[in-house]
Amino acid sequence: MSPTTEHAAEISLSPTSEFQEELARIRAVYDRRGREVSPDRYADTNPRAAIFQQELEKRILQLLATKSSLSLATQRVLDVGCGDGRWLRRFTQWGASPENLAGIDLLPERIAVARQSSPSAVRFYRGSAGQIPLEHRSVDIVLCMNVFSSILAEGLRAAVATEMLRVLRRGGFVVWYDFFVNNPANSDVRGVGKAELARLFAGCEIELSRITVAAPLGRAIAPLPLLYSAFAKCRIFSTHYLGWICKP
Repeated sequence: MSPTTEHAAEISLSPTSEFQEELARIRAVYDRRGREVSPDRYADTNPRAAIFQQELEKRILQLLATKSSLSLATQRVLDVGCGDGRWLRRFTQWGASPENLAGIDLLPERIAVARQSSPSAVRFYRGSAGQIPLEHRSVDIVLCMNVFSSILAEGLRAAVATEMLRVLRRGGFVVWYDFFVNNPANSDVRGVGKAELARLFAGCEIELSRITVAAPLGRAIAPLPLLYSAFAKCRIFSTHYLGWICKP
């Protein structure tokens, strides 16, 4: 998985003028949330957050086992919107080779944390996923976890989806996780439904399943795992899609 330039591992990307306003908005939103929301809220050590993470990890492992016959050790993986690198570290724990892993994120502070807490062979790029510095068809699996719901501009959503497909090899796939509903209490995000996914990834085979109990309810019942499991099986309480999007 090699970059398209000879630059060092961290590449600063300059977004086109068309998307600068949306990218600035996203940066401002995350900067504000960084000041307002305690990091403990989403930490693995917080049982009211861990139950969501454990459910998602279990379902992703099942998805990988079902959809990929190749060893994870040989798969080239890109995490779009990698944040602090959590998912790339999970993939190394599951058998992926660090030298086959890469992440891109808009926020330099997140890239700094990801680099410090991940194996040194993992590559990280700072910039917009609307311009991914990797070669055509150089990736086997693209991770896209809670990214598109934070992008409100339709044009930028389309640009990121196009780039994801460009770097993905034929027969490779996207592991998708994101809201399919809007959050009436948070105007900074917008859900992504089936129809929009079909437009963004036109021509791809798409399989979606509902997952994740609505956050207020899920956090309330998190201390009771059996109760959470019962609600999780009743998909009317779910707010996210876990998806497999395969490039033909």
